[in-house]
Amino acid sequence: MNQSIRFGFAVLALATAAATATAAQSQNPSTMTPSAAMPAAANCASCGTVESVRYVEEKGKGSGVGAVAGGVIGGVVGHQFGSGRGNTVATIAGAGVGALGGNEVEKNVKKKSYYVITVRLDNGNKQSLSQTAKPGLKQGDRVKIVDGNRVALLAN
Repeated sequence: MNQSIRFGFAVLALATAAATATAAQSQNPSTMTPSAAMPAAANCASCGTVESVRYVEEKGKGSGVGAVAGGVIGGVVGHQFGSGRGNTVATIAGAGVGALGGNEVEKNVKKKSYYVITVRLDNGNKQSLSQTAKPGLKQGDRVKIVDGNRVALLAN
């Protein structure tokens, strides 16, 4: 009878150990199939990968002020040369060249330069953001778009 009690306890211990191992294995995500795994962390709707960082320079538009100012200055300078018809030709030429130069100066003063960062979001969409300062990002960096207009680098 003593042996049958020992045998009963041994069977009970073995059954308990097997049940515990099976329960532990079913709770371990590394042994589960993807569909049976625990729920994934919440997806980041504004996270993605940098596709490109481009420098853009837009030439400004002339409003006419530069052309007028340049024409006046060019005419005054041109008037200083020659006499008679030569003076008239120099004045007209100075005004024309001054107007062209003044217009170009105005365009250069009003030019805009900025960086365009294109991000491929995790959901497949693309989003582009622009900023004036050179970003510390490169193609392939993982980022999060903050407030719709800033990019934050994520730790990999």
